[in-house]
Amino acid sequence: MTQPPDQSQPPPAQPPPGEPAPGQPRAEGQPPPAQPPPQYAAGTPAVYPATPLLPPGTYLDQASGLVLPNGTVLASPGRRIGAFFLAIPLSIVTLGIGYAIWGLIVWGNGQTPALQVLGMRCWRPEEARVATFWWMALREVVGRIVDGILSVITELVSFFLMQSRPDRRSLHDLIAGTVVLHDPDNVLRG
Repeated sequence: MTQPPDQSQPPPAQPPPGEPAPGQPRAEGQPPPAQPPPQYAAGTPAVYPATPLLPPGTYLDQASGLVLPNGTVLASPGRRIGAFFLAIPLSIVTLGIGYAIWGLIVWGNGQTPALQVLGMRCWRPEEARVATFWWMALREVVGRIVDGILSVITELVSFFLMQSRPDRRSLHDLIAGTVVLHDPDNVLRG
């Protein structure tokens, strides 16, 4: 006596018209079959992996989550500390007034004199561009006043922020919305 077919098992899949049966060779010159779309349970929405669309010439810095221009990296804490201490002899050598004039000239390039000497620039991730003169003025005037309000305490807070944040922003960077990038090949030169 024959048993009725098991209804819980789906029937074997039939190849689409024009396709060879499984195990049969494909005719020469015939393209491989297109992959079928993924199958989802009824009522389950299809979820596709998100691929970030980055502007040309940029990359996603995994550590900070910022989109940065190719050829640049976030400036290291050591380089940032070097710029802080380099500003002191530069202002002495230029008698202060020369440093201020030099600063006013290079702010338009997103730099300070010390940042310029060490190959760094300020970048505004929200605008995806180098900080302009007015953003640099906000960073260097208002931001430095805030840095110096409580002297050593706010300087230490600024230093701690730069060391601990993945985007390495200090107080004056947070005020102006900037990050400091090391630009060794001058790719951001305007």
